[in-house]
Parts: sequence; C-alpha cells; structure tokens
Amino acid sequence: MGQNDASSVRRVAFLGLGVMGGPMAGHLAGAGFDVTVYNRTATKANTWCETHPGHAAGTPAEAAEGADVVFACVGRDEDLREVTLGPDGAFATLGRGAVFVDHTTVSAAIARELDAAARERGAGFVDAPVSGGQSGAESGRLAVMAGGSAADFERVKPVIDAYAARVVRVGEAGSGQLTKMVNQICIAGLVQALSEGVDFAQRAGLDIDRVLEAIGGGAAQSWQMDNRVRTMAQGEFDFGFAVDWMRKDLEICLAEARRNGARLPVTALVDQFYGAVQQRGGGRDDTSSLVRLLAEP
Repeated sequence: MGQNDASSVRRVAFLGLGVMGGPMAGHLAGAGFDVTVYNRTATKANTWCETHPGHAAGTPAEAAEGADVVFACVGRDEDLREVTLGPDGAFATLGRGAVFVDHTTVSAAIARELDAAARERGAGFVDAPVSGGQSGAESGRLAVMAGGSAADFERVKPVIDAYAARVVRVGEAGSGQLTKMVNQICIAGLVQALSEGVDFAQRAGLDIDRVLEAIGGGAAQSWQMDNRVRTMAQGEFDFGFAVDWMRKDLEICLAEARRNGARLPVTALVDQFYGAVQQRGGGRDDTSSLVRLLAEP
C-alpha cells in the first residue's frame, strides 16, 4: 500500500457505535483524530457527536470518503458485509492507501474476503477483533489480536493504541479472527469451571471472599476469577459480555473447527449450556450467568 508513516493518519471513520464502538471512537476523538462516525440508527451517531468532537455521516460510504483509516465494530458477518460491500458501503469510497480495520468478531472467511476486496481498490485491510468487554473499551484497555500485512498493521497500530493496552499482529488476514476464536474457546470452558467452583463453594458453606483470597494467587487465578467470582456468587449479571454475543462467537468457533478438524467437546457442551440460559430469558445477561444453571437447576 502507500505511505506507512503513522503520523500521516489524520482523518478516521468509525462504523458502529454500540457498547464497544462508541467508547472506542470516543478515544480516537480524544486522541486528536478527525473522526467521522456512522451508525445504522442515526440518532446514536448524532448523540455521540453531542459529547465528542466529530461528525456524523449518513452512510458508511460517506463516512469512509477521504479517511486514512476506517474502523468497524458491528455485529455479524452479514452486518460487516453490508457496511463494506453493500449499497452505500464503505468500500465504495475507500481511498487508495487507506486501511480498513475491522474490530467485529466474525469468521476468518469474511476477513480474507474483505482483505482481497480492499487490495483490489489499492487499500489495506486488518482484521482486529478485541477482548476486554465494555469496561475495556470504556477504559481504553482493550487487547487487540490482528491479522493483515505487516505494513498495514504498523500504520494502524499507533492509532489503535488510543483505546488498547495490547495490540499484537498474529499473522496474515484472518489470523486475528482465528486468534479471537482461541480466546473464546478458552473463556467458555473457564467460565463453566468457575461456575461449578462457585456453586460448589456455596453449597459447602464457604465464604466466597475467603476462598478467592486463598486461591486467587495460585494456579487457578484468571481475569474471570478476579472480575466475576464475587458477582456470580451475588447473582449479579446485568453487565458485561452478553450470552447472546457469546453464542454467536461460539457458533463461529464450532463452524471453523468443523472446517479444520479440531475437536471442541467442552466448547460444544458449554454452547449448549448457554442455549439453556437463552431459553430461560437470559440472553442479555453476562456470560458468567452460567452459574444459574447450577444454582437454580
């Protein structure tokens, strides 16, 4: 692609202002970039502009026109395809030398598809799913796993640093999405194990705070343990990463596993458990609500 000097990035666009995209775009504006935002619900983009310096666009194509880097954080493969390749999609105006950065958790297949489409236009593409949830987006402490060419990555990394604590290039296009699948596979089994541990401790009459103090510095320690055990024990789930989105991600993981031959027995089982949570009406609850299936069988 063209110039790789990160200091050349001035104008950026952000497509999708949900619980993740809104704060991420806000960090970009706070870092001094000229930000244009687009959201399918226009009122959300207008509201964002009321609290941040920036401009609202009526279509993804309008947002992307003249931008050095275009970011997206939408929902599913079909949503991403719509804002990129659909009518009035961003790729219609994506300039030569610009880079499109996708933060959506989607399939590796669409990442490769968009990488090829961007290169046909003389632009770059980086698939860059994130981990850290809403709190990480708000605090600017996300972990970003990226796929794409080294040149594209080096150009956009200093921009992504505005809302990330860690940004790692894993490999070529699609590698970021595959790494996010690894992340979700690991989390799924871990949250189920924590749910069983919390339920066991409560049935045994143990003080959860003391248990956490005792084992939190040992081999069982994890981010999920540090941040979710107490709320799980208290039955608080109206925050965090929703079950509906976790099931979407696990569907992607299981589909990829069918393609590459990986065996994911624990992931498949936990996916079924999350399905049971949804059937109980808990689709918008945090993923740690798995414990309810044990506490309230």
